[in-house]
This record gives sequence, structure tokens and C-alpha cells, in this order.
Amino acid sequence: MITQNRMSAAADKRAELDLQISLLAEHEVTKLVALLSAIADRLGVETDVDAQVEELKEDVAPETVLDEIEERRQ
Repeated sequence: MITQNRMSAAADKRAELDLQISLLAEHEVTKLVALLSAIADRLGVETDVDAQVEELKEDVAPETVLDEIEERRQ
């Protein structure tokens, strides 16, 4: 029983770390999209995904994600 509790605690910590890494990666990708969009605008480049770029440039608020996760757990 104690071993199961330790394994569960370790799994919870890994899941939390994975979430933090994913949120950081999402933030970095969002910044890259904004930068590439600005470069494309400056160079006058138009693409088929221009309509999606604005949505992709919106930064994800980690607090919102965490709140949503907590709500779904209950």
C-alpha cells in the first residue's frame, strides 16, 4: 500500500511537470508564430493560413488551463 502511494505521488509530480513543460512550450510557440507573422507582414508574404494566424498568436493563460483542469477533476 505504501509503495502504491509513493508511485501515485511520483506519477502526480510527473504529470504536473509535463503540464508545466507543455504550457511553456505553448507560450514559446505562440511567440514564434507572432514573430514569423510579423516577418511575413514586413516582407508582404501571404499564405493560406493567414486567417488562422491571429488565433494562434493568442497567448494561453496558464491560470485558465489550471482552473479548467481543477473544475474537470471535481
